[in-house]
Parts: sequence; C-alpha cells; structure tokens
Amino acid sequence: MINKKVKSLLLADTAWLFGEGMLGPLFAVFAQKIGGDVLEITWAWATYLIVAGLLIVIIGRISDQKVNKRKLVFWGYTLNAALTFCYLLVNGPLALLGLQIGLGVAAAMATPTWDALYSEYGNKKKYGLEWGLSDGFGEIFGGLAIIAGGIIVSYFSFNTLFIIMGIVQIVAVILLLPIIKKK
Repeated sequence: MINKKVKSLLLADTAWLFGEGMLGPLFAVFAQKIGGDVLEITWAWATYLIVAGLLIVIIGRISDQKVNKRKLVFWGYTLNAALTFCYLLVNGPLALLGLQIGLGVAAAMATPTWDALYSEYGNKKKYGLEWGLSDGFGEIFGGLAIIAGGIIVSYFSFNTLFIIMGIVQIVAVILLLPIIKKK
C-alpha cells in the first residue's frame, strides 16, 4: 500500500505532467504560428532546458539547507500554473522566450523538491515500485496528453488548449495541498 503523502505527490505530478505534456510537439507549431522560425523555436526550448537545469541544481542545494521543500514545490507548481495561462498572451518569439524562462524557473522550484519529498515519504521497501509508478505514469500520461493536445488544437484552438492546460495545472496544485498542510 502506498502512503497518503506519496500518493498525493504521485497524483499531483501525474496531473502536472499531463498539463505540461498537452503542448508537447505542438510547441513547434505554436511557435511558428506566432512568427517563430526554426532557430527561434530552438532558442526558446533550449533556454527553458538550460534555465531549468541550472536552477534545479542551485535550488536543490538551497532546499536542503534553508527552504521548506513542501512550500517550494507548492509555489513551483503554482507559478507553473499561472505561467501556463500566459501562453494566451504570447504574440511573438521574444514573448515566448520570456515565458520559457519563467517556466524553467517554475520547473526548477518544483522538480528537486518534489524528488526529495517523494524519496523522504517513500517506503524504503517499495522504492522500485514507487519510482516505477512515478516514471511509468509520467510516460503513460505524457503520451495521453500529447493525443489530447492534438485533438484539442485540431478541433478547437491553441487558446482552448492553453486554458485546459492551465486548469489541469491548477488541479495539480490542489492535489499537493495534503502535503503542504501541517502535520
């Protein structure tokens, strides 16, 4: 049996990855739609990865010493949800680049702290299963998210997609609430 804290983290992460994954390969289509060329799309995505990667290391180190991990993961998820709605405001490659930087910061706040809490709350005799669920759900729901995103954009619009993504991100924040509350 998985404990409640691990279950909350797992559900929140799955929702977060689903909301984030809905854009998936459509990112390039959206970037071109707002006037981005191949290099601008490349720069925007690379900037996200580099910012997130650098800050994950820094924030991970800081979170071990000075910061409440539960609050930091919560604020990372919250910032991610708020910034997801900002896709609605993106009107060019420079705005997309700025948004990607913000999303990189949000990911950096949430990722190392989520990992640390998941490890802390996990059952040492079930690490394989618990991490298997985390990674497996991420892959499964990532694939489903891409399908959902494609259907939404095909039948509706990118704006509809961004609203749904933002709502799913808010659900992820709500799913974290049992972790945030005091013992």
